[in-house]
Amino acid sequence: MSFNLRNRSLLELVDFSPRDIGYLLDLAAELKRAKAAGNERPRLKGKNVALIFEKTSTRTRCAFEVAMHDQGGHVTYLDSAGSQLGHKESLKDTARVLGRMFDGIEYRGFHQTVVQEIANCSHVPVWNGLTDEAHPTQVLADLMTMREFGEKPLHELSFCYLGDASFNMGCSLLVGGTKMGMDVRICSPAALAPPPALVAQMRELARTTGARIAIEVDPRKAVAGADFLYTDVWVSMGEADAMWKQRIDLLLPYQVNTALMQATGKPRTRFMHCLPSFHNLETEVGRQVHEKYGLSEIEVTDAVFESEASVVFTQAENRLHTIKAVLVATLS
Repeated sequence: MSFNLRNRSLLELVDFSPRDIGYLLDLAAELKRAKAAGNERPRLKGKNVALIFEKTSTRTRCAFEVAMHDQGGHVTYLDSAGSQLGHKESLKDTARVLGRMFDGIEYRGFHQTVVQEIANCSHVPVWNGLTDEAHPTQVLADLMTMREFGEKPLHELSFCYLGDASFNMGCSLLVGGTKMGMDVRICSPAALAPPPALVAQMRELARTTGARIAIEVDPRKAVAGADFLYTDVWVSMGEADAMWKQRIDLLLPYQVNTALMQATGKPRTRFMHCLPSFHNLETEVGRQVHEKYGLSEIEVTDAVFESEASVVFTQAENRLHTIKAVLVATLS
């Protein structure tokens, strides 16, 4: 079966079929091999992409910029200080202007309604680099990483996400894992569980994909037999610093440490994190949390983060290859 994703927007993974996602993962693997071999063929010559960042970024920005450069295209970076978006010009007007100048638009910001409106008004492919509700490009990289390290097809693999499951990462991993027929465990306090409507939607989808979904509150039960343990920071971008005390009280039992890795019962369980991570005192945020609450490690311990089980930097690199696959598939 041939695939044609040209001119498609990637706003959230729920809009893409398992075959669409599988195609993007295959293309990403092909592009990764070509880059490593030094024989990558540029397919985006003459293409121009606008990158709109209302939230700061390291991996997403670098991945889009390097991907376009590798493929012979060009990018223009716009942040809140460098554009009129939402200040002196309406979102709709900005989207219509950019759509006449660029071949595609990436947006990283707060609300899913914003990236949806950009897609509605610009009439060019739009890619969600992160919103509060969804992070589809990250999950593509996560699935690629699980493929590489899982030693089995995705539908035979299990992963457990631990932490705040009510925000973009927990929700997007639930969608991505269900789409690909995986054994999906989402483990969080009840107050931070995924939205019930999303869980119901994914349980219905699982009837066709073969996914197994468990929403758990007990970390040791949730991780038993898991091939991958995955976590994220406990306070996300855009949330108030005052949330730290509440999240620490709720989430400390969900910290990924050596004991929890061993509780999987599998010596080859891998650790994943979308980064950045507060696993030591080498960040300003980490030092502030240590001063206020006495923690030197937060969502994951340094022993796990720096262990051979950790695949977080391959995961970060795969942001480049999967984003490049999205660009090539939708623009070339």
